[in-house]
Amino acid sequence: MTEKLYSEAISLLKKLIETPSFSREEDKTAEIIINYLNGYNIPCERRGNNIISQNKFYNKAKPTILLNSHHDTVKPNPNYTLNPFEPIEKEGKLYGLGSNDAGGCLVSLIATFIYFYNQENLQYNIMLVASAEEEISGVNGIEAVVDQLPQIGFAIVGEPTLKQMAVAERGLLVLDCTSQGQAGHAARNEGINAIEIAIKDIEWFHNYRFDRVSELLGENKMTVTVIETENKAHNVIPALCKFVVDIRVNELYTFQEVLKIIKANVHSEVQERSTRLRSTSIPIDHPIVKAGIEMGKTCYGSPTTSDKALMPFPGLKMGPGDSARSHSPDEFIYLKEIEEGINDYIEILKKVVL
Repeated sequence: MTEKLYSEAISLLKKLIETPSFSREEDKTAEIIINYLNGYNIPCERRGNNIISQNKFYNKAKPTILLNSHHDTVKPNPNYTLNPFEPIEKEGKLYGLGSNDAGGCLVSLIATFIYFYNQENLQYNIMLVASAEEEISGVNGIEAVVDQLPQIGFAIVGEPTLKQMAVAERGLLVLDCTSQGQAGHAARNEGINAIEIAIKDIEWFHNYRFDRVSELLGENKMTVTVIETENKAHNVIPALCKFVVDIRVNELYTFQEVLKIIKANVHSEVQERSTRLRSTSIPIDHPIVKAGIEMGKTCYGSPTTSDKALMPFPGLKMGPGDSARSHSPDEFIYLKEIEEGINDYIEILKKVVL
């Protein structure tokens, strides 16, 4: 059965590659996924562009495992040399936009869901969510459905991790900072230069080190990525200077703790854009992690965020493909990775003891 599931997963992935599905524009790939599941006589529900289904013998008395990956993509890297919407098989690879991030994971999880769908005596329920808007962390993606799902024990989130287990994931906190000065004429040395105030704060962001260093994710990282003034005249002291700080937070700090430290140390006004994409971790002794360790898989901390950040229950990020290929020109995934991904997902679910 797994050989058939693998063959059909590749066919499904090719259809998804052929169909543009930029974030907020996933309606056509949503239809493809629905039709694919219906072809197995599997009913599913559509909420926006999120597709939801559950195993045939779903039992409320049993715990539920969520299988999740996304079917939206970023726009093609401008350095593509191939047609991003043409699935090309070459030298054991499948090229195409979204093949690696996260089409390979998605079709592998769908194949796994189908494998278990008709089994009567599972110790748990299995629910599938093919989500939208992951690439932009949109409010109409996984966040729009998690609160409407039945109680979830834990999730397997399909992202390219070289099939290893990402047991922790950095959170993303973006700050808009504004330093306030006083306008004046540069020649007369008037005013208070907002740029100079900003520079002192930027230096603090560059030099500050947080005390708690994660074994999995290392220390928190703060990077100033944008700076600007509204004043464009060379001879006017700027009264305002704005800059943006990208902060990657480990699992040992809450966003509120990080913000408290920052606001106590800088002079600029600090406004957080969002606190939704929190850092997450799953215990090493969690049943799904223990099952993966039994399979010889390694644990690591992921520097990137995913839909796992928006889930109010434990999640393990794992899947075929390599994060280094995501969003790259001429994106690809090895066909062998998908075959191994399906087998790994099936094996880990057989091994897990709840």
